[in-house]
Amino acid sequence: MIGAPMPIPSLATPRPALGQGVLLALIACLLLAACSSSNPTGAPQASGGLPGGSGLPSATPSPTPTPTPQPSPLFSNPANPELEALIPAKVAGFAVVKPPSEQYGITPGDIGLQYGPIGARFRSLAVAYVEPRKLSLYAMELEGDPVRTKDLEPYLATAGRYVGINGLHREPWELAAVGDHLVWVRPEDNATAAGTMIYTWAAGNHVFLMIGTDDKINRALLAALPGETPPPTPTPVPSASGSVGASGSAAATSTAAATGSVRPSATASANP
Repeated sequence: MIGAPMPIPSLATPRPALGQGVLLALIACLLLAACSSSNPTGAPQASGGLPGGSGLPSATPSPTPTPTPQPSPLFSNPANPELEALIPAKVAGFAVVKPPSEQYGITPGDIGLQYGPIGARFRSLAVAYVEPRKLSLYAMELEGDPVRTKDLEPYLATAGRYVGINGLHREPWELAAVGDHLVWVRPEDNATAAGTMIYTWAAGNHVFLMIGTDDKINRALLAALPGETPPPTPTPVPSASGSVGASGSAAATSTAAATGSVRPSATASANP
């Protein structure tokens, strides 16, 4: 007896074919995905650009300049043998006493306060005197650029007050040639002993302040210390009649002003 035949398997149901519109949409998506990937190899990358991708280089901020520190007063006084050696051991037959710096309580900063910005550069101080109370000397060495005697003019009043002259006035001081030194000179006042004279002057990197009652000793010590040579005094040009007229005097005065020369003061020249 023959059994029933095996069933014939049915074929898979065919999928419907994609429509043309769907196929084009799929291709467009693939192209869009490819374009949104990273830049192609070799494409330059913008660097250092401004925000927003402008591609322009960013500005570099300029550094802020650091101000130069200004010198400040020095309130200690290390020994300075070279400065002390400028002061002679004897003048006009009198011994000059030069105590060691540790024996007096004055520092370059103390006296430097009397000389403004110049005094802020004082770095050494030497003190000397002639007994009995005839003369006192302050010798200062400073750092930086050399100083001219004329540069001391703004500080004359406080310098005088420091050594006992009454009042803070510029007027009594006179720029004068004493010997071969150009110095500022101030005579006595009602707060000082009779015959008192004060001198202050500069010589390169040194500033001196001196007060004394015996001008013979004053001048002897002044001549022994470094100083600034005064400019030559112009010789008056005689007129045709052999005398100097008003125009000649005016010309000489004008020449003296232009060269900065100063004649000795009446007070200084009257002393021996």
